[in-house]
Amino acid sequence: MNIQTPIITARAALYLRVSTVRQAEHDVSIPDQKRQGEAYCSSRGYQLVDTFVEAGASATNDRRPEFQRMIEAGTSKPAPFDVVVVHSFSRFFRDHFELEFYVRKLAKNGVKLVSITQEMGDDPMHQMMRQIMALFDEYQSKENAKHVLRALKENARQGFWNGALPPIGYRTVAAEQRGAKIKKKLEIDPLHAGTIRLIYRLALEGDDQSGQMGVKAIVKYLNRRGIFTRDGGRWGIGQVHRVLTRRTYIGEHQFNKRSKSKELKPEAEVVIVPVPPLIDRETFDAVQELMQARNPKTELPARVMIGPTLLTGICYCGNCGGAMTIRTGKSGRYRYYACSIKARQGETGCKGRAIPMDKLDGIVAGHIEERLLDPDRLEETLATVLDRRQEHSERRREHIAELNRRSAESELRLKRLYDAIEAGVADLDDPALKERVAGLKVIRDQAKLDAERAEAMLDSAGHKAISPAMIRRFSQAARERIHLEGGGYRRDHLRALAQRVEVADDEIRIMGSKTDLLRALSAAQGGKSAVIGVPRGGLKWRRGGPPKCTDITQLFLKVTVEPQRLPQRR
Repeated sequence: MNIQTPIITARAALYLRVSTVRQAEHDVSIPDQKRQGEAYCSSRGYQLVDTFVEAGASATNDRRPEFQRMIEAGTSKPAPFDVVVVHSFSRFFRDHFELEFYVRKLAKNGVKLVSITQEMGDDPMHQMMRQIMALFDEYQSKENAKHVLRALKENARQGFWNGALPPIGYRTVAAEQRGAKIKKKLEIDPLHAGTIRLIYRLALEGDDQSGQMGVKAIVKYLNRRGIFTRDGGRWGIGQVHRVLTRRTYIGEHQFNKRSKSKELKPEAEVVIVPVPPLIDRETFDAVQELMQARNPKTELPARVMIGPTLLTGICYCGNCGGAMTIRTGKSGRYRYYACSIKARQGETGCKGRAIPMDKLDGIVAGHIEERLLDPDRLEETLATVLDRRQEHSERRREHIAELNRRSAESELRLKRLYDAIEAGVADLDDPALKERVAGLKVIRDQAKLDAERAEAMLDSAGHKAISPAMIRRFSQAARERIHLEGGGYRRDHLRALAQRVEVADDEIRIMGSKTDLLRALSAAQGGKSAVIGVPRGGLKWRRGGPPKCTDITQLFLKVTVEPQRLPQRR
């Protein structure tokens, strides 16, 4: 009696992968890999039990869902298959170390990796050949990436967009055609540009009912009022922070800024792509200063901001730019503001100065009270800010007109489509026509909603006109509140009016923010305290003096001390 030995058929799993959509259109497409894989299994007598398809994933790392699912199955006990079939080893991995790692990991569980186009044996010679091929695949992958990046950088230098989703507030438009390729550029998207401008206005000026807003407050403001993102979602802290720090909005899109690991690249490798600006540079720079001031990593110590002294934290040496800190004499009987650079480095660092604390406090507070808070000077000081607000209002009106025009244009196109449907020229059941009608409705409704919101903001801002009577009331109230009942001055009220004091040999420069001053005045009009609060991190200043930008920080007062020099510590 003859006993036949049963034929054991190896079980196989196919792993199919392409990196990009473009690659899928060539001879290594998913269907082609699948066809060749099935034919290979059939010719070898393998039983095909599973197929893992990875579309649009790089083989330079293992962050691939289907790859991980295949490895998990291949290393489980018992394994559901005996062989993993790939078109080539580069479909499995383009990193020679990772390739060997996963080949050995599968082998430990009795699962073998085979290639349709690169058949190898199990002897040491073939293992070495597989490793050499993997090295060549890795080298080719890196060379291809280098050439692709070079082409993308050149495309960016010419001002073209490289295909990623544009930042909210922009959209892509066809710029020119080169052969079969259509080059695209960015243009301002009128549907969402108003939202970006609103975010910057909230950060810099507030909503006419509150002061400058931080990122969290802006997120709450937008979500509470139903102002959604481009895809109709709710805003998050990260999204708003990116909007407020992205240089694209001032016309300087940065391409190739970060590596795949999200690390910043050297400035020499970054390409600046010119795009239409949504935000003026002065507004952008002002917002960066405010965000830097709120950054907990750069804020001043709490003891400096809430200490008993009037000018600690905002008083600086006019000679070297170093902070002036408190020094005492005669066992604490006398207190001085003294240059900290001189205290640490001696006269080699700065010739320094030391001024009696009560004397400097009196000079600064007295000049703020008598000169800055003079109604005529206040009106003169705020003139440029009010002019800028008027310019913003005019730009907002132009934006409203553009939104209304876009809404009316979409409504007219919808009417033409409806007329064509009624006349029997067009079929409403046509999917393309349905999609077109839905798109026009979205554009019409969104433009109308944005225009109404912009008009409401414009009307709200219009009721905040600054009058001479308001300035006089603010001046009187601020002069009263700056004084303490028992003598001295209120620290919080003074810092609402001045954010930096520089002490030179023969003059004192008192500087502050015109925007903060205007907010304090607006708050007083609404019956609130004129105090706008103490900035947590202070203003950012260049060494040796205030910045040249005259939008946010301005020289309010210059106190000249003559004929003698400022009193020095003996």
